Amino acid sequence: MEINAETVRELREKTGAGIMDCKKALQECSGDMEKALDYLRQKGLAVASRKAGRIAAEGLVGSYVHGGGKIGVLVELNCETDFVARTPEFQGLVKDLAMQIAAANPRYVRREDVPQDELDRERQIYHQQAIESGKPEKVVGKIVDGKMDRFYTETCLLEQEFIKDSDRQVGDLIKEIISRLGENIQVRRFVRFHVGEGSVNQT
Repeated sequence: MEINAETVRELREKTGAGIMDCKKALQECSGDMEKALDYLRQKGLAVASRKAGRIAAEGLVGSYVHGGGKIGVLVELNCETDFVARTPEFQGLVKDLAMQIAAANPRYVRREDVPQDELDRERQIYHQQAIESGKPEKVVGKIVDGKMDRFYTETCLLEQEFIKDSDRQVGDLIKEIISRLGENIQVRRFVRFHVGEGSVNQT
């Protein structure tokens, strides 16, 4: 059964579950929203959103160096207790995130972190591209929205495809770990170093 993106998005907003989990739930339940909600609750995938408001002040700073020392990453991942921070699953998540940042080079943690002036600039560029390509005015808005979604998946860590499983976004992976460990988990910040990046030749 074909499930449209709007229905998947609605279920995700209601449950906090991952996109692929929501799509599977709707497919399993023939598109019935209430049954899909129950399906996700039974699978333990609808609890992550309830954890999100809890304070996460413990955690770890993870590091990863790649490319023979050419790329280095530091990432801070927070949870609620030191007990969870010391679990192999949490530590594995820290490592996976550091590797993700090294490989996919995000610039922000989440879409809310992107400065408004940058969003305005991107929208203006995409709008102009669509106009100059001869697209009808009535579809330009949808084209721009589609390109903005792609912009977020490229630049925001939580919306990137997970390098170890392209069927999941990084945010979906974190929500799965939240469901299993029972604590709020948040990416606080990260920094990525690339040898020579930003260098200016001086004469």
